Amino acid sequence: MDSDSYIGRRDFIRFISVLGASIIIPHSSIEAKEVEKLLDNEDREGFYIRFINPIRPLDPKKWTLQVGGLCENPRSFHLHDLKKLEKVTQVSRLKCVESWSSKAKWGGFRPKVLFDIVKPKKEARYLYLYSEDKYYEFIPIQDLLHPRTLFAYEMDDRPLPDVHGGPLRLIVPPKYGYKSVKTILRLEFVEKEQKGYWAKWGYSNEATIQPGLDYALDLKDFRKVDKPGELNY
Repeated sequence: MDSDSYIGRRDFIRFISVLGASIIIPHSSIEAKEVEKLLDNEDREGFYIRFINPIRPLDPKKWTLQVGGLCENPRSFHLHDLKKLEKVTQVSRLKCVESWSSKAKWGGFRPKVLFDIVKPKKEARYLYLYSEDKYYEFIPIQDLLHPRTLFAYEMDDRPLPDVHGGPLRLIVPPKYGYKSVKTILRLEFVEKEQKGYWAKWGYSNEATIQPGLDYALDLKDFRKVDKPGELNY
């Protein structure tokens, strides 16, 4: 299915819904402050925003991360629990299969620190990640142990914005952005790999960034990618 036509149909359905509401509810009774904020796709200057479904922003104070599956100590974490873990920061560029990229400073913790707490069983080979917008991915444990992989709750020295995946997202710099799962709700350790959301639509399940042409939104410039893996400009 062509993604542009899908978005178009979705937007049309939402337009009809809003139109219907405006017929039922007198226009004079609808105030701007009553319009519910939804996070959705937006070509915002500097860093595009992408979700597969519109979602309401999550309250970081109420949000929890559920970790389970093939691990010895399944548990739930509040954001303040995760902020007690050893913090690291790194500057990484995220690359989208739409041929754009952007760079930011990310702050958070390495997956291994979390793994040391919940203790994956030896048969666990992959991590299943599930998001608020019903997005999901399967990522090999070995990729999560890569020294540049990060669970991030900060972006550019500020709390991770909801439009970019707050309260918590994954950063996997050598992979296309669809592996850097946003707005994470649940992690499950599993034995067998399955196809992630976009892999079911024909995208690579392995998702390593490939050579080609990239438009760096933050630099407002086209760059040639000569080798697979993380982009270092």
